[in-house]
Amino acid sequence: MPHIVVSPLSRLAESATRFGARDMITLINSGTPVPRPAEIAEERHLFLGFNDIIEPTEGMIHPIADHVSHLIEFGQRWDRKAPLLIHCYAGISRSTAGAYIAALALNPELDEGKLAQTLRRNAPSATPNSRLVALADDMLGRQGRMVDAIKAIGRGEEAFEGTPFVLPLVV
Repeated sequence: MPHIVVSPLSRLAESATRFGARDMITLINSGTPVPRPAEIAEERHLFLGFNDIIEPTEGMIHPIADHVSHLIEFGQRWDRKAPLLIHCYAGISRSTAGAYIAALALNPELDEGKLAQTLRRNAPSATPNSRLVALADDMLGRQGRMVDAIKAIGRGEEAFEGTPFVLPLVV
């Protein structure tokens, strides 16, 4: 069964090897060096550069609809023969939002609340970026259910960085 793996930058190579990922989405500040693991071919890597913020802030790049549409399009091209690896700097906010969005885009039958509960169970420190979730909710026509489900799980446990985890495409 294909699944999504979420990782912090510091454990990227380890996660790619351990889980056998062949496709990768990077959600990180522009200009951050990201050494692509050997398992990930250049054409199977999407780099989206923006800051982990929820509203426009001078000198920073906030998430916009184009970022979310590129994430969804890349996810839809994923062949699902090996796990999809999604990471950000800490593996707590942008990447957990990205995994949640990708799973719902790839499996429209998924219940937003059940998936959010699975996300919380598998990643106690997850605090998905609410702006990314809201943009995706609009794009995917989820009528606020994604936003409500993420609000319902609340802020994750305090952590410097998350631990790599799996988010299934079925719950």
